Amino acid sequence: QVQLVESGGGLVQAGGSLRLSCAASRSSFSISTMGWYRQAPGKQRELVATITRGGSTNYADSVKGRFTISGDNAKNTVYLQMNSLKPDDTAVYYCSLVTRVGFTYWGQGTQVTVSS
Repeated sequence: QVQLVESGGGLVQAGGSLRLSCAASRSSFSISTMGWYRQAPGKQRELVATITRGGSTNYADSVKGRFTISGDNAKNTVYLQMNSLKPDDTAVYYCSLVTRVGFTYWGQGTQVTVSS
């Protein structure tokens, strides 16, 4: 079993920044990919960004140039630096972890609210 502990959400004004963190209880050697997804009220969960253990990244078009995902394999932790936040970024942000054998785990979610 893997536990993902998220932190860093909150309320920020449009144009502001937040940094999310997600620490995994599993060793990085069994991790294939970690990432962030988000779900706004009434909408489906969507990809925000992912990063492989080797450091390859993938971003949703809506956050390219504003958000940066990074990882620390020694700490089994992934970060999401969010700059130039917009009200449309308001959502619950979920950390995800995919193991090398294909199991997916989710964090409990952290609320990000961007006021206009």
